[in-house]
Amino acid sequence: MTTQTPSDLFTSMLRQAGVPVTAQDMQREWDAINTAQGSRITNDSAWSPFWRLISSMVTAPAQWLVSLLVEHALPNTFLRYASGQWLDVFAWGVDVKRKPAATASGRVVFTRASASGDLTIPQGTLVESPDIGGVIYRVQTVREDVIPHGQLGVTAEVQAEKSGAAYNLGPGYYSILTRPVPGVVSVSNGADWLTAPGADVESDEALRLRTRNQFAAVGQYHHDAAYRALIAAFAGVRTDHLFFEKDAPRGPGTANCHVMVESGIPPADLVDAINTHIAASGNHGHGDDMRCMAMRAKPVTMRATVYAVPQADTARRESLRRGVEDRIRCAFRENADFAMTKTMPLARFSLSRLAEELHLALPDLQSVELSYTLPGVGQGSAEDIVAALELPTLQGLTVEVAA
Repeated sequence: MTTQTPSDLFTSMLRQAGVPVTAQDMQREWDAINTAQGSRITNDSAWSPFWRLISSMVTAPAQWLVSLLVEHALPNTFLRYASGQWLDVFAWGVDVKRKPAATASGRVVFTRASASGDLTIPQGTLVESPDIGGVIYRVQTVREDVIPHGQLGVTAEVQAEKSGAAYNLGPGYYSILTRPVPGVVSVSNGADWLTAPGADVESDEALRLRTRNQFAAVGQYHHDAAYRALIAAFAGVRTDHLFFEKDAPRGPGTANCHVMVESGIPPADLVDAINTHIAASGNHGHGDDMRCMAMRAKPVTMRATVYAVPQADTARRESLRRGVEDRIRCAFRENADFAMTKTMPLARFSLSRLAEELHLALPDLQSVELSYTLPGVGQGSAEDIVAALELPTLQGLTVEVAA
């Protein structure tokens, strides 16, 4: 496949077809046409107002047409380059539709200090995150909940204030009551708090992958592409986040699909819904035993020692600590607010690349030392995290600013 940019590629295609694409090419073409037609206009000097006017009247619209072809019409006739509504039409042609945005829902735990009496958590109670890159995210309770007498806490169902994948925050982020609830001393979202992940309107990249996959899914049964099409139709699931295990894990004719979402490990409710759709609703091949499961986690406890520039005061040092923490959590898919290289299954997660991205984003960072431990291993490691069919996730994170 060519490594040319789309603009160079389609400009080259026009040239090969004999179409003049620059003002100079067009001027030579007009001059040749003028001569071939036996025109008696001889005042064709570059400084001739008349000829300059005639050339501009012809050249400018021709350049508009070339720009239309190179920048819009030609790219959007190919799936690889199509975007926006053009890509929607491409997808429609293979019975695929762009997925709409989805709103995250899950559960948070409200805790009080005393177990005496009933304590009501009103419907619509807002719980927010700290400032993450200048943005605060909020979820709200969907019904009235009560902490009954004799209990210190209650698990309440919540829904994100708005749709979008950015609300799929990691554990502990939703920890601030927008307005105090008398008697409640803390609120928090746990590690498995999501019941349905939020999702943005499907991106061009994700829709392009699903559309391309559809060409291989014509038979609809017995092969990866058909199952990718079925599973990726769910909100928040991409075709490149599905990993098949086809070595007969439960005997001949069996296969597993390990599913992840942009925020990491998918909620159990989502995996159950996918399995129901495939197995119970009859969307599988005859004799197939296809089972979906959440991607296995590879728990990692990270430690970062941060060295600030000498002129950084206390406030800047704390801002630096939070910036490092939020970006590391982003790399492990616990927020989506920063441009970080993220962990993936069957991949090497580079600590040196992580350190480089921290340096590029945080001017007050003079140096950073990164290490991690794995469960059952007491000694820290500064080597890259190498994942098999598993997703590296944060089991713990400590960020300290060195004195």
